[in-house]
Amino acid sequence: MNRIKYDLTTMKFISLFESLSNAHVKDCINGDVLIFVVDEGEIGKAVGKQGVHVKRMSALLKKPLKIVEFSSDVCAFIKNYIYPLQAKEIHNENNSITILGPDTKTKGMLIGRDGRNLQMLKSIVGRYFAIEDIKVG
Repeated sequence: MNRIKYDLTTMKFISLFESLSNAHVKDCINGDVLIFVVDEGEIGKAVGKQGVHVKRMSALLKKPLKIVEFSSDVCAFIKNYIYPLQAKEIHNENNSITILGPDTKTKGMLIGRDGRNLQMLKSIVGRYFAIEDIKVG
């Protein structure tokens, strides 16, 4: 669990998204995809009716968005992060998390090309929870 620091651009993204959707943003990760982590129970407010807030923000920034609902349970947070993909089970044993995918296609999408998706998941989960490793099985 590292101390989170934001640059000016990321702070502007957070401010713009909060004013647009009225949802409280807990975190923002600026990369190829702009990822917003919102407080528990605020995913509906953040997305908006028929995804209007996501569409408007994505068009404004010309960048794809992903909105994730925070949860104090690490397994529920991972489930929220990987949505719309479905995991058969998510185990947490000794701060090592195992995600069991239903089929090889889902496992491949969880891992991503050169393990990019899995590395991003590890870094985001590591911002909030003391974990050692995440494996896809």
